[in-house]
Amino acid sequence: MKNRLVILALLVSVFGYSQETYNKTLKLMGSRFDFSVVASSQKQGDSFINSAITEISRIENLISSWDPNSQTSLINRNAGIKPVKVDKALFNLIERALKISKLTKGAFDISYASMDKIWKFDGTMTDIPSKEAIKNSVKKVGYQNIILDEQNQTVYLKLEGMKIGFGAIGKGYAADKAKALLMKKGVSAGIINASGDLNTWGKQPNGKDWMVAIVNPLNKNKVFSWLPVYNSAVVTSGNYEKYVKFNDVLYTHIIDPRTGYPATGILSVTIFTKTAELADALATSIFVMGKDTGLDFINQLNGVECIIIDNDNVIITSNNIELNTLKND
Repeated sequence: MKNRLVILALLVSVFGYSQETYNKTLKLMGSRFDFSVVASSQKQGDSFINSAITEISRIENLISSWDPNSQTSLINRNAGIKPVKVDKALFNLIERALKISKLTKGAFDISYASMDKIWKFDGTMTDIPSKEAIKNSVKKVGYQNIILDEQNQTVYLKLEGMKIGFGAIGKGYAADKAKALLMKKGVSAGIINASGDLNTWGKQPNGKDWMVAIVNPLNKNKVFSWLPVYNSAVVTSGNYEKYVKFNDVLYTHIIDPRTGYPATGILSVTIFTKTAELADALATSIFVMGKDTGLDFINQLNGVECIIIDNDNVIITSNNIELNTLKND
């Protein structure tokens, strides 16, 4: 065995079979995607990444509510009219989304897409919408009105004009599927980063864990802490780029689908768990729940941890998170 190991080491040295990390960045699903894969050559690395890109494009064609030809758009067009038969993958994604809705008591809800867009986060708002307008804006929102028929594999939206969308779960789902494909192809390690929805597996070529930075939401160039991640997903959601402020209250672009009011009190949420899909959904949910309720909720879940940074730039962590440095720069 020892002689065999020596021979393998010599092969790596002489023929250059050592592995390196290869990277590519591009826009997919309307967002920035960063791919990092460990491979033995640039050609192999490019081939792996191109496979992941093809997979993500396939998913986008399935779940996009902007593509009139997608099954999601077909579901929305038939709201209040009839059930729509869909692929098993989409049916299962919606089924999982509904489970998270029940778990979070509606803080997460893919029917948020039915919401009237009365809040503007582009600098044009001069006043808070009226209470009546806010109340009316969520009349067609409600995961309870998404009816699944497992036997016929159909999805039915009960209310006319109702819509579903995967903006709060889709990129995480895509990152998970890309990771699964690459692992099946034999890629030993890598990272899929879908604009903050990050999934990792394996280790870096030097044998060390991949590291994720927890940044100061008020200054992205400053890092609170670096944390190792191994075969895990990390999703960070923040409101520090899209928000409005009235009467000294900061209203985030993440809106509570139950009330129509934007979430307040939190600058960023980072979730650590096994899948980016779940982490994506939970990050949104914590914003809506608020820091106290959200933290209590996370502490009751197995295999899920979080870091919350509140409006005062204070770091709050779930029970099993240990940060190396806590600097409020």
